[in-house]
Amino acid sequence: MKFPSRHTAVQGLPGVTGTVRLDRRTSSLLRRLRPGDVAVVDHLDLDRATAEALVDCGVVAVVNASSFISGRYPNLGPELLARSGVLMLDEVGTDVFTRLRDGSTVRLHEGEVYVGDENVASGHELGAEEIGTLMEDARSGLSTQLQSFTHNTTEFLRREQELLLHGQGVPQTRTVIERRPVVVVVRGYDYREDLRGLKRFIREQRPVLVGVDAGADALIAAGHRPDIVVVGEGGLAQGTQSGDSGAAVSDKALRTSREIVLHADRSGRALGGDRLDRLGVRHQTLSASGTSEDVALLLADVRGASLIIAVGTHATLDEFLDRQRSGLASTFLTRLRVGPKLVDAKGIPQLYAGRVRVWHLVLVLLAGLLALGVAIAATPVGGDWWSSIGGALSDVLDWIQGLFT
Repeated sequence: MKFPSRHTAVQGLPGVTGTVRLDRRTSSLLRRLRPGDVAVVDHLDLDRATAEALVDCGVVAVVNASSFISGRYPNLGPELLARSGVLMLDEVGTDVFTRLRDGSTVRLHEGEVYVGDENVASGHELGAEEIGTLMEDARSGLSTQLQSFTHNTTEFLRREQELLLHGQGVPQTRTVIERRPVVVVVRGYDYREDLRGLKRFIREQRPVLVGVDAGADALIAAGHRPDIVVVGEGGLAQGTQSGDSGAAVSDKALRTSREIVLHADRSGRALGGDRLDRLGVRHQTLSASGTSEDVALLLADVRGASLIIAVGTHATLDEFLDRQRSGLASTFLTRLRVGPKLVDAKGIPQLYAGRVRVWHLVLVLLAGLLALGVAIAATPVGGDWWSSIGGALSDVLDWIQGLFT
């Protein structure tokens, strides 16, 4: 993860300056950000995955028209921005999108936004200490969100019972999955660290590599070719060439991957699906509500994976509740379906010691022979043997020397 450095204001004025990049849709904004920019967003309850993407882009400040922490649940994004040294201006209001021009230079100081000498917007500068207090309050008010989650889970199970219980609608892939380990990569929480920890496992076990949306680009960046890419609306709507932003999957990843599975809604439609046709990429379709991440896990499970290793997915309760999305019910029920097959990538380096190689066995054999030789040499008979062997070796050496004299 890149850590941005703050730029002091020009002409000796206090505060932080940068180039404005604004978009109400954060996923669209991410592809345009450059180091030193000031991101202007309208993102209620900023999640950690989005915050990590903002830090990776090198922004010096984030101006939010909405609230970074509404208190509905404990979201993890603001804590990450604070640790990374990114200035946060909270609740400036939606008028900021009409008062600021994309590409202009702004200065942020004590909760105010300046263009030149003009004060164009005001907000609240959010600091680490206040974030800690707000997070504690959010955790105490979690019961309301859990009640809503329970209702959504029941409704999702009613709609998708055939898929969840019987695997109906899951396509037959050309890539053989049955009895093989599968690594499912989402460009989410700590995905880079997870992939580094799996390097030896992937090299030795040759698992099926599944990238979810921009997770395919994460695999390519780590030196791996995806076997299957599961791509949905979020991955297709904002396509890039390099795959360096948000959830968007790059053209390179779509062309490089061996197989594409399009995640469509229950009617079979996927916004942005025509992009695959323009690229000339053949694909199969899996129609389901919920998230592409969950569709990838179901695909691996239904097709007989022996083990499913999740990279960058939601592993803890805080991470699970971090993203405000209707897919929480899908995520919960999918993990119940997958059950004991699912392992978080962080646990693999602790459990996997590596494959036993031939040279390991040779070393054990040599050590055993050495121990046997020492034991025999300690006996009277062994002493006679060593004397005989020493005499024979001396005769051989004398014979060799005689050849050259």
